[in-house]
This record gives sequence, structure tokens and C-alpha cells, in this order.
Amino acid sequence: MKNKGKYKVPKAHALWPILWRTVVFLTVIVLIFAVLNILAEYIRDFRSEADKEYVRTIATTVDSGTPEMRESMLHVLEHDNHSYCIIDLDGNIVESSGDITVSGYNSRTGEFTAAQLHDILDESDVEEEDIDNVKQYVMRAAANTTFLLDDSETTTAAINEAYTLARNNPHFLNGSDDSVLSFPYWIAAPMNESQQILLVKSILTVKVKDYTYLAAGMGIALIISIFVFILMIVSVIMNLSANRKLRKWLFRDNIAKGRNWLWYAVNAQDILHKRRNAHKTYAVVELVFIRYRNFVLCHSVKEAEYLLRQVIFLISQKLHKGELYAHSTSSAIPLLLEVKGEDETKARLLDIIKTLEAIPCGHKLAFRAGVYLVNPSQEKLILKQKRYIPDIDVLYNNACTAGLTIADTGDSGVAFFDNKLVDEEKWIDTVTSRQQAAIDKEEFLIYYQPKYDPRTDELMGAEALIRWNTPDMGLVPPYKFIPIFEDNGFITRIDDYMLTHVARDQRKWLNEGRKCVPVSVNVSRAHFGQGDLAEYICHLIDSEGCPRSLLEIELTESAFFDDENAMLTTINRLKSYGFLVSMDDFGSGYSSLNSLKDMPLDILKLDAGFFRGSEDNPRTEIVVSEAIRLAKSLNMKTVAEGVEEKSTVDFLASEGCDMIQGYYYARPMPREEYEKNVIALPQPAAPQQPAAPGAPAAPVQQETTAVESTPVPEITQQTENGGNNG
Repeated sequence: MKNKGKYKVPKAHALWPILWRTVVFLTVIVLIFAVLNILAEYIRDFRSEADKEYVRTIATTVDSGTPEMRESMLHVLEHDNHSYCIIDLDGNIVESSGDITVSGYNSRTGEFTAAQLHDILDESDVEEEDIDNVKQYVMRAAANTTFLLDDSETTTAAINEAYTLARNNPHFLNGSDDSVLSFPYWIAAPMNESQQILLVKSILTVKVKDYTYLAAGMGIALIISIFVFILMIVSVIMNLSANRKLRKWLFRDNIAKGRNWLWYAVNAQDILHKRRNAHKTYAVVELVFIRYRNFVLCHSVKEAEYLLRQVIFLISQKLHKGELYAHSTSSAIPLLLEVKGEDETKARLLDIIKTLEAIPCGHKLAFRAGVYLVNPSQEKLILKQKRYIPDIDVLYNNACTAGLTIADTGDSGVAFFDNKLVDEEKWIDTVTSRQQAAIDKEEFLIYYQPKYDPRTDELMGAEALIRWNTPDMGLVPPYKFIPIFEDNGFITRIDDYMLTHVARDQRKWLNEGRKCVPVSVNVSRAHFGQGDLAEYICHLIDSEGCPRSLLEIELTESAFFDDENAMLTTINRLKSYGFLVSMDDFGSGYSSLNSLKDMPLDILKLDAGFFRGSEDNPRTEIVVSEAIRLAKSLNMKTVAEGVEEKSTVDFLASEGCDMIQGYYYARPMPREEYEKNVIALPQPAAPQQPAAPGAPAAPVQQETTAVESTPVPEITQQTENGGNNG
């Protein structure tokens, strides 16, 4: 079934409703006349049935009886004043009685001529005052009678006979009583044995009121039909008017005083689904007035709406015939453009944006456009597969998604939708749908990256990082799922998972007699909205039996800009409960020295960005040196992240950096590898054999904790260190 989309707005049509109502009306009229005709035929047949039976009986007797019976029956007809004739199959008269002709009647046309009738009446015995009535009578009789005529000339006797008949029926000669109508007519009865036909003239008498009732019924039915037809036409016109008012109301935007989203959706959907447009390329565009709300705050709602109307008017001047524009949300303007490709689309939109930016309003204006192109190739594929374009909501949502890719810049620009955005959305959906199951099945793994003293190469601590080991996709790095968890709020569950498992590992290593050093665990900024966060962390760690001194709580630098008072309270509580607290990624964003002044931190972690491409850069060395000196002045230890070169290690050692974490010493490693290579159990000393007299003493094997500085292959730093827990 063809997908016409979900927007179903009634259309205002008048032709078809009026046409089918007219057909119904005419059909009713035809049926009325048909019914009345049937009733008239029924009355006539009912009134003449006795005469017909009488003639058939005589015909049977004349045909099959003896000559005496034949003569007797014909005499009966004469006695009853019935004219008759008997004809053979060739139309020849065999026998007749009475007047079997009516002069003045045209045998070819079946009607009297006005001149003939006028001459006949002038020569007849009809009195002057009765001429008009007789004329009407003869005309009625001729119109309802089948006559046998010969070629004789017009005679006065025919009219005299009619006049005599009329005098016997005075209802026709005076206008005083029209209750009965009499019509002469011929009845034919076949005589099979003699192969002849008996024709008998009879008089049909009908009450006027019978036909009066029929005529009255017909008139009433006709009047009612006409009245109902007029009501139907009026109803169509009123519905048309109401429909137009409804559409105008539904499609009106009260802010911009123009067309709204519904109008755009209905018309864009209609254009994109028309088969004749299949060869065209269309651009579905979301044009956003950036910082519109800021303009409202700085000026007024009235001024902002006036400006918005200016913007929409200027846009309308830039569009071609058949293209659409409307006003959707407060700052969004949907467009539908007919284009030839991406380059033309971008050029047109940039021209529109340039025009809009030039509006004089005392405010710097900016606009961004997200675009989804509907190409002919896509359309042909859709039609070939007997499917149709997605509804306009899907297309416009794709355009909005494209626009969001440049939303953070705050500047004007144009962005196009591509399949990468679809893949990203699908990945977000996949992660979101599987996140809880991953927790339940413990698919998240804890990796440890050691921290060493650059002067002694001694293990001083470690950082706990997270990886996702999926059964179907393998090991997923944190930068692919941590931002998603931060957006949907699941990151707090990850924090709990990390704290619990690290505390459990530390307890296990203590029980095994391994060397345990403080392990830092990142706690996301979303967690700091919890008023009793410090107590909650204590509960998690204590339930695993781990000493609190072996846990270091890392806070990202951005967290310090949310609620400084709440942050300060939480840090003081954590420290009072025996936890170490550090600031992660110092220098990666908008560092606040004022925060360092107020926050009683234990450790300051210098961001890896300080040490990428910083060789032979004296300015970098000055900044790092001063940061280390500042930390020491505030009684904080320093950790340098992302260090990969020996020269950097030597520089940091000379400046008094306390710990280094980076590929120079070790990559993040699974728990099992960390246990085996970093905090391995001490091996028992082998018994020494006594030396031979005079032999030199064997050299003593020195135990070292230094890690070989073997060159490390280049690996994207984001892959290993991305994300808050990466």
C-alpha cells in the first residue's frame, strides 16, 4: 500500500460532491416519473380489462361457432352501439359495422392537423359555444386511440359523430364537471381458426381525480427532490467554506503570521511522493536562528517576533516557484528546495544566510542549516523495491541531526546529513539497549595503568580504566561508549561498578600478600548531584573490605564548575573518611586557579596534552614547571599523564614531578597481566652454595622495579585514554 504519510488534512473540493449529488437528484426524478407512468398504465389496464375480456369472448364465439351464432354475436355488438370490423392478416376488411373511420386523422403521423380540424368544425353541426370543447375532446380521443383509416376524404359526419358522442358525455362540453374523462379506443382480438382479427371500438372512462392524485404526487415528490437537492448543494458550499477556514486555522503560525510546520509537512510530503518529481533532487533543510532566545532576553519578545518575520520574508524572496518555507519552533525554519546537488545547495543556503546576517538590528545574527538531500537515485531505488520515501518527519529529523554537528560552534554554517550520522545513531541505540545486560554479565573489564616515580622508577600507584568486552564485537574502547553513558546518565552505574571491582581487587591482593598501591578511580560529574556521595562511596568500598587509603577518587576538571560549594563539601568529607582526592586532566579545559585555591586536593594530574609535540618548546616547559611548583606550594603531588618519550621523563624528573603515567612505562593492561608483571608475588631466595677457598665472590643480583624503556609503537592516544574512565 502506498505510504502517504501520517499527515491527513481534509482537502477542500466542491466539484465532485456537487456532481454526484446532481446525479443522485436526476436519478430520483427519473424514478419518480417511472413510478407514476407505471401507476397510470395500471389504472388504464385495470379500467379496460372488462372490455377486453368481453371482446375476447365474442371473438372466440364468432370464430368457432355456427353461422347463426356468428350472426347473433355480431348483432349483439351492433345492439350495444359498438362499431367493429373484421380484417384478414393482410389488412383487408372482411366485414364491418358502424363507423370504422375517423376523417381528418393522418394515417402516417397519427395525428390531426390544426387546419383540418378547424375546417371540419366550421362545416359541422357543432354549436358555436361548444367548438373549443369538442376540439379538445377530439384531440384527446385521437391521441389515445388506435384507428383503422382508409383514404377517404375529410367528412363532416365524422365530426358530427364525435359531437354526438361528446353530447352524450356532457363533462367535455361544459366546464362544470371534469370528474370523468372518456376516450374511444379499439380492442383487437385474434380469431385463430379463421385467421382473422376482430376489432371493436370501445369507450374508456377514467376518473379525473385518479390522474389528479398522480399528478399531485408527482408534483410533491418533484418539489421535495428539488428542495433536498438545494439543501445538498448548500451543504457542500458550507462544508467547503468550513474546510477552508479549518485549513487556514490549522496552517497558521501565530508568531510569524505565516505558515506553520503542519502546512510544511503536508505540502512537502505531497511534493516528495509525486511520481512526476522522482527525477528531481530536493533538499530538506532546517534553518536555525542561532541565539534567538538570547535576542529575546536582550530586547523583547515583540522585537524578536518582528525580526523573525523579517527573516522569513527575506527567505521567501530567495526561494523559487514550488519551493516551501514555514516556521516550526521558536528559532527553526524548515525549507524544501529543488536543487541540482550538494554544491548548489550549499551556495544557495550560504547566500540566504549572508542576506539574513545583514539585517540591521543592533545584534550579531548567525544561522546554521542542516540539510538532507533526497536524490533521484534514492527515489528510483525506493520505487523499484515497491517502497516509498520515509515520511517528512524522518527526512526533517535527518536534517536536524546534520545541523547539530555544527551546533557547538555558535557560528553560521551548513552541514549535510550522511550515513555516518546514521551509523552513530545506531551505535548509540545499540549501546543504550545493551548497557544494563553488560553490567549484569560483567562484560566490563578493569584495566590498570601503573604510575612510577621518574627518579627511582618505583611503582607509586595505578589508574583503573574500563574496557567493554562484548561477545560479538570484541573489546570496545572507552571513547566509544563512555560519552554515551555520560549523556544518558548510565555513567553513575559505571562509577559504582568501577569502585566496587577495584576495591574487591585491592582486598584480594592484600590477602595474597602482593604490593598494593593507591589506585585512582574516576567519578563522573553526574555523581556529584548526590548529596551523600562521600558516604555512598564509603559504603561501596567498606562492603568489599578494602582500606580507604588504597582508593584515590579522581574528579574531572569540568566538574569543578558545576556547584563549587557542593564539590568542596564532598571533597572535605572524602578526605575526612581517608580517601585521596585528585583533579584529573588539569590543563585540558578552562582551568581555574581559584578552584585550586579553595579545593583541598591531594594530587594534581597534568593533562597529556602538555606532552604531545612539546619537544624543544620552551613555553611548554615553563607552563609545566610552574604547574608543578604551584602544586608543591599547595602541598599537592603531581602526576603527568600520557608521557611517551625519555626526554620528557628526564625533564619531569628534574622538575620534581612525583609520578608519571604513560606508554613510556606501561600501557593499560588487564588485571591478570597487572598482577603478573607489576605486583607479582616475591619469589623465595634460592640457597647459596659456600664459595671455594680463594675464589672471588659471586656478584649480587640487584632487584629492580624499573621498567625497560623499550620504544612503544604509535597508538592513538584517544583509543587508550579516551573517556572519563578510559
